[in-house]
Amino acid sequence: MKIAVLLSGCGVYDGAEIQESVFTLAAIARNGGEYQVFAPDVEMHHVIDHTTGNEMPEKRNVLIEAARIARGNIRNITEYDPAAFDALIIPGGFGTAKNLTDWAFKGPDGTVNAAVASAITATREAGKVIGAFCMGPVVVAKALGNAHQHAVLSAGSTEAASPYNIGAIHAGMESLGMQTQNATITEISIDRENRIVCAPCYMLDAGILEVQNNIETAVRAIADLIRNKA
Repeated sequence: MKIAVLLSGCGVYDGAEIQESVFTLAAIARNGGEYQVFAPDVEMHHVIDHTTGNEMPEKRNVLIEAARIARGNIRNITEYDPAAFDALIIPGGFGTAKNLTDWAFKGPDGTVNAAVASAITATREAGKVIGAFCMGPVVVAKALGNAHQHAVLSAGSTEAASPYNIGAIHAGMESLGMQTQNATITEISIDRENRIVCAPCYMLDAGILEVQNNIETAVRAIADLIRNKA
């Protein structure tokens, strides 16, 4: 089992959520898989001081920042070939909605990085599995919506405590032709037809162990879909 992991930088406010990213890599290894980390070689939308939440007057590169999490073993997403992998997983963090798409600023009316969209649609067309954690589903929605692929996605639950407007995020994905499903921190969403697994993670009010367990459950489901190719 070989899984590609797409990161959007390094740090929850302007890149990939570090805990979700590390939990994803660890869960892949724990379930007998191998991983290769990818990221787009583009400038980050902005850089955030994580001690204050304020924007910093500097520029950084998404791939170079994501390499911190990957311990240097990283490749440009333009090099991604779905034939070499069984699945593609996108952990969350604001970078998914700032660097992979501009959903954070324009919602469903925005754009998605062309290489990222190509990777997602190629994965879907190859019948491989897609994992989308936290804000990852909005990237999938933009990519597959543009390709006229309808899928079941989840960014959390409107019935659970959350620091974000889950209802608005789900409505945005639905406007792109997606179907949405509620999932609490102890649940995941599985679209068996389109072979997509979503986990809410830090989209909901959750502790670190709850998020770790949520991702472990999602990666196990991804492994099951890989083994059961039908």
